[in-house]
Amino acid sequence: MTEPLLRWTPSGLFCPAGGFFIDPPKPVAHAVITHAHADHARPGSRAYLTVAEGERVLRTRLRGPADVQTVQYGETIQINNAKLSLHPAGHMLGSCQVRVEVAGEVWVFSGDYKVAADPTCTPFEPVPCHTFITEATFANPHFAWPDQAQIWREIEDWWRTNRAWGRASIVYSYALGKAQRILAGLRNFEGPLFTHHFVEIASRDYRASGVEIPPTQPIDDAPEGTDWSQGIVIAPPNARGGKWMRRVGTAATAFASGWMCLRGALGRHGVDHGFVLSDHADWAETLQTVAATGAENILVTHGAINNLVLELRRLGYAAAPLNPQEKESGFHAELSATPPLPQRARS
Repeated sequence: MTEPLLRWTPSGLFCPAGGFFIDPPKPVAHAVITHAHADHARPGSRAYLTVAEGERVLRTRLRGPADVQTVQYGETIQINNAKLSLHPAGHMLGSCQVRVEVAGEVWVFSGDYKVAADPTCTPFEPVPCHTFITEATFANPHFAWPDQAQIWREIEDWWRTNRAWGRASIVYSYALGKAQRILAGLRNFEGPLFTHHFVEIASRDYRASGVEIPPTQPIDDAPEGTDWSQGIVIAPPNARGGKWMRRVGTAATAFASGWMCLRGALGRHGVDHGFVLSDHADWAETLQTVAATGAENILVTHGAINNLVLELRRLGYAAAPLNPQEKESGFHAELSATPPLPQRARS
């Protein structure tokens, strides 16, 4: 292959043979969308392609009329000179990996993915390929996720303590995806589940897409005199400090995120408690996923890029950053840079 099947450009990841972009940061003619989070799905493109499971949440994200076409998971379509199919990524409802095949060469872009069980979306499936492009959000040995059942017990135990003190329990989580996963995990919770407006909008889209979410009560609809300590409030972290908090009154706060396993995370996020719950793969899961694809060539993006590249090279892969100019993000920014490694030829 003289030209890569997928290459990084200022307008995003581009497929020359197909003439489309994947999760473009700018409006383009043809956009393939891996999932409906704001950093992957942006309004303004002429036409969108996504998996049918995620159509409703994507349309809500795009905030207006849009040309959205859908395919089923695993369905192959021809786009110009490329064969394309979308496969489950397990990150959230409608999340997908993008498989591109040209002249027998297969590349897969993972998008954001998790391998843990989640009743609110289709489970992750490894896709065999020659080149695998993986995210590296939590690509550090420090990150190892606990059993989910333990997390649900921790949340309910924390709530019981707060109730005994007459305090509301606010769990901050991302409004789309993580919040619905938490609600599903609390399906046997004995008290009411209150939701911030943005969480409620996303939950309605999930229900309309066929996902079972326990009954919720929007905070704004709760009657005067509500005893907030009897339930759990689910709200996005960027809504902290809003008028709704005055309604809730005295409250204990927690954040559900993979970052909560880091020392000092509570102070950085301004909460009382943390629950280690991520919608991305941890370190071991990332390495297991790479191995499961059977790919010889690995390109890495988003997160602890250099850390993962170094480990994959140690394991014998031909690994390199997808975009050599991409900066390490957040906790990983101090990791040293590594030069790209040429691709290893397939035997």
